Amino acid sequence: MRGTVETIAAPADEPAAAVPERGSAFEVLRIFLRLGMTSFGGPVAHLGYYRAEFVERRKWLDEHTYADIVALWQFLPGPTSSQVGITLGIMRAGFLGALAAWIGFTMPFM
Repeated sequence: MRGTVETIAAPADEPAAAVPERGSAFEVLRIFLRLGMTSFGGPVAHLGYYRAEFVERRKWLDEHTYADIVALWQFLPGPTSSQVGITLGIMRAGFLGALAAWIGFTMPFM
């Protein structure tokens, strides 16, 4: 029929995508500084610490989103755990959050 628009609704059992909650750069710095001082092991271990902290404990993002972020940075060149941390900082508090995540996690190693 001409002039009609069909809409396709998502099934009722699928939850709507949640908008991530915003936080402060200080919050990101505090959490990543604690992780930086207590996380031992290499990049793979760091990814596990991030998952436990931000997916399971704080619920900043869901499992699928976290897996997508890790997969993206494993595909691209560079230090995966640092890039994932910076991405989590951006998602939580913008570019200042990214800087806070990087400083907080790497400062204890300096």
